[in-house]
Amino acid sequence: MKSPPDTATLATRLLTWFEQHGRRHLPWQLDPTPYRVWISEVMLQQTQVETVAPYYARFIARFPDLSSLAAAPLDEVLHLWSGLGYYARARNLHRAAAQVVMLHGGKVPDSLPELMELPGVGRSTAGAILALAHGQRHPILDGNVKRVLARVFCVRGPPGGAETSARLWQLAEACTPMEQVAEYTQAIMDLGATVCTRATPDCDRCPLNAGCGALAAGCVEDLPLRRPRATRRLRRTHMVFVLRNGAEVLLFQRAPQGIWGGLWAPPEFPDGAAAHAWCASTFGAMPHDLRRLPALRHSFTHFDLDIEPSVLKLPRDSARVEQPDSVWYTYGASLSIGLATPIRRLIGACFADDGGQARESDDGKNGPMCAARPRGGRARSRALSG
Repeated sequence: MKSPPDTATLATRLLTWFEQHGRRHLPWQLDPTPYRVWISEVMLQQTQVETVAPYYARFIARFPDLSSLAAAPLDEVLHLWSGLGYYARARNLHRAAAQVVMLHGGKVPDSLPELMELPGVGRSTAGAILALAHGQRHPILDGNVKRVLARVFCVRGPPGGAETSARLWQLAEACTPMEQVAEYTQAIMDLGATVCTRATPDCDRCPLNAGCGALAAGCVEDLPLRRPRATRRLRRTHMVFVLRNGAEVLLFQRAPQGIWGGLWAPPEFPDGAAAHAWCASTFGAMPHDLRRLPALRHSFTHFDLDIEPSVLKLPRDSARVEQPDSVWYTYGASLSIGLATPIRRLIGACFADDGGQARESDDGKNGPMCAARPRGGRARSRALSG
């Protein structure tokens, strides 16, 4: 069995490979300012490049710099994030932008400790910003880098353990070269994303296959070790979609914390009895006035949510709801509010079921309701809630 390459050799092989095979034309690489790199790094957490690219383009077009992001209402930020998932990322970005304006004069900090004080910015994200935007020598340890290092150096420690994490950070530090830091950082991320992938790694094309510990030991697909799969929980919730005027639906803004924090959704209840009671007290509606639609299952990181939707159609202009944080949302309108993908789909299904033609929503996904697929992608950090 060959020994793993020394750290200098690893960097040299990676940089040589990157010259020919690396990704150089991703949207955030064209003008890698600290702000643009920051936005891309946050969006890429738990999310694939192909998914992120159009969201990034729209986000940067609306918020070309940090001051415009800090000055924007959170609703608008969440609106542009709608469908990307893990909404805590957007809330943290918005808070961090305001913090940078207040404490740093609108300039993204260029030191690791100051960056790590910002909401949602950990050591790896801060290191990536400084390496890719400034060429500063800082290691990163996102999901792709962890996978490459764990395989090359045959790190078999338990996932998430302090000892395993310390070992991987030690290797990341040792492998990061003194020069061409930005290129190396992009190279090792690209290798993990395109060659040393979690499933079906292409070891024949890997520039590090000579001396790869996992390849020699025949355990490439077993490393890094995975956490034991927890039993997925199933939750249920009832939502009432109140319609009026043929195109409006009543929505309330959710609390800042928790799933879909800060986004807009129909009123939600633990069971059908509570939903019926609210409809009766608010609109004088009886249970027979509610029309049930097929349930929709949406998968989060650690649990599945069964949404059981009911529709209450009101006479034209008959409903006046004066509760705070509520809005009559015109389906398909350009109102900048954040809507989670399953909520948008359910709204479209409600209007289609009402006998009208569902207008195309912001993400272009209408038609029959179906179970949403579990969100997957580029595992760059621990899954974010919300």
